[in-house]
Amino acid sequence: MAKVNRAQYTSPPDGGWGWMIVAACFLVTICTRAVTRCISIFFVEFQTYFAQDYAQTAWIHSIVDCMTMLCAPLGSVVSNHLSCQVGIMLGGLLASTGLILGSFATSLKHLYLTLGVLTGLGFALCYSPAIAMVGKYFSRRKALAYGIAMSGSGIGTFILAPVVQLLIEQFSWRGALLILGGLVLNLCVCGALMRPISLKEDHITPEQNHVCRTQKQDLKWASPCSPLTKEWVQTCLCCSLQQEYSFLLMSDFVVLAISVLFMAYGCSPLFVYLVPYALSVGVSHQQAAFLMSILGVIDIIGNITFGWLTDRRCLKNYQYVCYLFAVGLDGLCYLCLPMLQSLPLLVPFSCTFGYFDGAYVTLIPVVTAEIVGTTSLSSALGVVYFLHAVPYLVSPPIAGWLVDTTGSYTAAFLLCGFSMIFSSLLLGFARLVRKMKKTELRILAKDSDPKLQLWTNGSVAYSVARELDQKDGESVATAVSGYNT
Repeated sequence: MAKVNRAQYTSPPDGGWGWMIVAACFLVTICTRAVTRCISIFFVEFQTYFAQDYAQTAWIHSIVDCMTMLCAPLGSVVSNHLSCQVGIMLGGLLASTGLILGSFATSLKHLYLTLGVLTGLGFALCYSPAIAMVGKYFSRRKALAYGIAMSGSGIGTFILAPVVQLLIEQFSWRGALLILGGLVLNLCVCGALMRPISLKEDHITPEQNHVCRTQKQDLKWASPCSPLTKEWVQTCLCCSLQQEYSFLLMSDFVVLAISVLFMAYGCSPLFVYLVPYALSVGVSHQQAAFLMSILGVIDIIGNITFGWLTDRRCLKNYQYVCYLFAVGLDGLCYLCLPMLQSLPLLVPFSCTFGYFDGAYVTLIPVVTAEIVGTTSLSSALGVVYFLHAVPYLVSPPIAGWLVDTTGSYTAAFLLCGFSMIFSSLLLGFARLVRKMKKTELRILAKDSDPKLQLWTNGSVAYSVARELDQKDGESVATAVSGYNT
């Protein structure tokens, strides 16, 4: 394969070809997340055709979501070691093949393998690399760029939900899956637009470069299969992986990862059960599909407006808090859902939930980048989306089991709501504890040497606060004594 030419920049260009990257990522989210959401419209068709219960049928949507997130690190590896273009084009071929083969399924097990595993794997190779590429091209307007790119999920749902329902009525569920397979093949076009970019901060450190060069010089007289060659390969690989995944040891990232597990558990079942729930309370098939369209179009507004608002100077430093706010409000919406049993009540719910769903989805890459930085963003997003996998796999079947057991959707929706609220509270509590530690360090630094504090005009307290960021896990006394010395 010909070597890919990378544009050289010292910092993200914040425009130019970056807007083409945003457009390509926009189409990727339509072909991955919007198509995944629209699988819920097939729910009743699959359940009726194969004569299965809620829990068995829900596994289809669960496996697609799980594979998309479970294999997200694989997408990052392909993108980092080959190219983003190769990863997305390969993913488009796999996803399209899965949908096309799924149209010939004769049992739910066939759909698990084709529509679930194969399509989900294809989506995984496309999703996280496309999102990470937007982060490489934008810095100052990152939240806005992500808002536009991620709005493809909402716009796609708004357009595809009624279209898929119409396709099912005209061509049956088999014909609808076949046509979706052709649509998803456009991911290959999106992949071709992903022009690689090389930033100054992407290069390895001088120490790592020195180790690899020194060992490489020693290999001049070594055979390809000698122990020295193997040692050099292992050392360089370890250096690369250590740099790429060093964020896993950061306490802030660990807390984010735990909260993502609870958030992902709560957010997935609604897109599986909103249409069946609406049908169970007397809403027609077309009106139920219309609710998904509303959810999608308001999701767009949440993506773009929340991204734009949090890029403003007044909210730029509070993007983390805005993320918590959006996740918590989606949880509250879940708690109200069992009381809404008519179309006029379900429409406002779809608007509210859709808006804040779009809001926090936009801020996931922004919050992740704030914690790990741009260099490790692709790998970190791969891990974050990987953590969605298990909740996405188990939450719809668990919700289906609760519906089958209790004969009502109430328990399933309440469990999802409390899960999202807990996710928000956990991150908020961790942020509060960290802020208290910083305040304590500043006080200790000031009390330990007041003259030095006056002479530096506050620089000691600032340095100690930064030490907490860099050496999280050390005792307060150690950090302060280090600076006093």
